[in-house]
Amino acid sequence: MLYYIFKTFGLLFAQNTLLTIFLCYSLSNYAQQKIVLQDNSNPIHLDFEPKNSLLQVFYKKELVFNTQIGLLIDGEMPFKETTLKKIVKNTLTQITTFSVPTKYRKQSETYKVAELDYGAYVLELRLYPKKVAYRFRISMGNRKVKVLNEQMDMDFVAGSQVEFPEEESIYSHYERYYKTSAIKSLKTGSFCSLPVLFTSQKGVHVWFSEADLYDYPGMFLKADNGILKSMFAKVPLLIMDKNDRDEEIQTTHSYIAETSGNRSLPWRVFVLTNDDKDLLSQMPILELSREGTDHMDWVRPGKVAWDWYNANNVYGVDFKSGINTETYKHYIDFASKYQLEYIILDEGWSKTTTEIDIPIAEVDIKELVSYADKKGVGLILWMLWKPLSKDIDGLLSLYKKWGIKGVKVDFMQRSDQKMVNFYENVAKVAAKNKLIVDFHGAFKPSGLRRAYPNILSYEGLKGAENNKWSLEVSPKHNLTLPFIRMLAGPMDYTPGSLRNAHLVKNKNKGSKNNFHISFYRPMAQGTRAHQLAMYVVYESPLQMLCDSPTHYLKEPTITNFISKIPTIWDETHVLEAKFKSYLVVAKRHGDLWYVGGMSALEQKTVTIDFSFLPKGTYSLEMIQDGVNSNSYAEDYKKLTREINNESKILVIMNRDGGFVMAITKKQ
Repeated sequence: MLYYIFKTFGLLFAQNTLLTIFLCYSLSNYAQQKIVLQDNSNPIHLDFEPKNSLLQVFYKKELVFNTQIGLLIDGEMPFKETTLKKIVKNTLTQITTFSVPTKYRKQSETYKVAELDYGAYVLELRLYPKKVAYRFRISMGNRKVKVLNEQMDMDFVAGSQVEFPEEESIYSHYERYYKTSAIKSLKTGSFCSLPVLFTSQKGVHVWFSEADLYDYPGMFLKADNGILKSMFAKVPLLIMDKNDRDEEIQTTHSYIAETSGNRSLPWRVFVLTNDDKDLLSQMPILELSREGTDHMDWVRPGKVAWDWYNANNVYGVDFKSGINTETYKHYIDFASKYQLEYIILDEGWSKTTTEIDIPIAEVDIKELVSYADKKGVGLILWMLWKPLSKDIDGLLSLYKKWGIKGVKVDFMQRSDQKMVNFYENVAKVAAKNKLIVDFHGAFKPSGLRRAYPNILSYEGLKGAENNKWSLEVSPKHNLTLPFIRMLAGPMDYTPGSLRNAHLVKNKNKGSKNNFHISFYRPMAQGTRAHQLAMYVVYESPLQMLCDSPTHYLKEPTITNFISKIPTIWDETHVLEAKFKSYLVVAKRHGDLWYVGGMSALEQKTVTIDFSFLPKGTYSLEMIQDGVNSNSYAEDYKKLTREINNESKILVIMNRDGGFVMAITKKQ
């Protein structure tokens, strides 16, 4: 058995440009020395001690955390018995182009890299302006190896705290609320999913997750006497069916992965900053994940009229609403009227949840596809992962023959090696059939969509659907997600509620007033403008309109505004941000600019400086909190004016409020 350290070398982006400066060492005594990556212009630097396998990360010359790292592979020599043969240091410039951009169309970063070569094992360390990363690579020949464990023991400086998405089971939808806790006070044995955010006593944030996750389980972090240790699901051995969507793993193998002996393992990625705005400007996962060979120019991002959230409740029509052809034609008519790209047929369209090749008699798929095609609208089908996994090729090719444009795959709730491979298999076969994919009931994005741009969104968060049964999707929660979960990738939060209310709790009885739970007629906390701003702030190339078409058709001003907001972005500027409190971002799509602001405070006043605009005269259209939105959350006002890049506008966000601006250049 081997505890060893190791590297993945080589950049996996076909469109990257590399400028390289080499510093190469071949010293037998290097195991006794520290390897240092630093840059005078970068507040971050890292040290690695080969003798102890210890990585130390500093911010402005002060230690933030250290972590002992290693790898345990069955049948191999222990790492400490291996010899460090050489170290290569490089300075590289990476230029990356994204085919389905959520923040930037193109990005350039210069970083420093050190590669520690142990022969069969290499450890690669990288230092970027805002982040550090490391990964292992094994070179053990053309055979399968069994990874028993990958070690990462994180020890933060005293006084550090964590936003802890605590899990109850390793079998999880990754839908957790973030609990603020001192790291040292975490109960031993408690564990969390990724991504996760740490903050030192001096205000240095450390965001952590993983990238380039293939044929390997997702990582969790487990508390152990004030230290956070890596934890992984082992490869399932005996699996029993529980119901249509759940399985019970009764026994497992002793290893976490059985995989190729020649490969790279996932990147371990840390974003470090003392400025909250940086948490909204980084794209660490896609930058460090491999690119595919097919850029999939056929992929069509867009917005979706969604049925399940609003329980197919349409009214004022001359047919009985429900899961039937007439109701879905109504959704198609609505989508066509506002040029929405898709509608979803969520749970209920198929004969049973396991017979997903047979529609119910009330839903004529052939007729709906024909009707939607004439109106320029695509159909997406919801399905459980279990029946899909039994015949991925057959089912997805069938949906293509039907004329379906995408699939929403739900209830995976695992991230062991087998399930991680299921995601790639779905993405690969869907791409072959030119189907887009939305992973619901899913683990967090971990870089797969870099190779498969037909993956447009992931859930893996507490989104709007929780309004149907919970009080916890609060404006504060809404202002937490962009700083933690969104760094990993797209969020299928499903915004767009037009039933907006404030939560008022009776101190004596704990009862609720104004906002209340309703499964079939859900509402959302915060103002109407708070909800609309999500279409600019929240990143998802497939973005839902969750409310009933009836409500949208009654609110043409709001619906027309939402319908024109893009779902992909070429450029992003973070104008203001405070974690859990407020944010303002400006984004560009082609020649169009949008600005979105959200707040979880009683009131927040911001000054929008339009210096990010190119020279010229622009028309601005804005929806913001109405004067009475503190008491009636649906109150909003719309205004228009002319601006240029020297203009400044004062905007007041009321209680749990927001605003959204559309900016077009005048000819």
